[in-house]
Amino acid sequence: MASRRWVRLGLWLAVLAVTAVGVSLALSTPLAPTFGAVVLGALILRAGWFFLQQFATPPPDPPEAGTIRKVKLLYRCSICGTEVTMTAAPTEEPEPPRHCLEDMELVAPIE
Repeated sequence: MASRRWVRLGLWLAVLAVTAVGVSLALSTPLAPTFGAVVLGALILRAGWFFLQQFATPPPDPPEAGTIRKVKLLYRCSICGTEVTMTAAPTEEPEPPRHCLEDMELVAPIE
């Protein structure tokens, strides 16, 4: 699947290279505005197609148990005031870290 994406990317880069050469040649002709409009239309069409494909792609499956998940949690030590930002954890609601031999307090999820 990934190799198909690289092939598509290569094809689009080739199209852009040919378009750049064509634009440089077409700027010296009276058809330059028409050629520019066609190129701009093709780029807009491609961008629209890309976004439609992204909306049609289903979200990935949730990770299996025991894998690291992204979290954004801010903890503060109630004794000394040290703050820790947790960015990865094995569960969605991890246990608070310990500091000064006490559990740190959850300040707020970072958004």
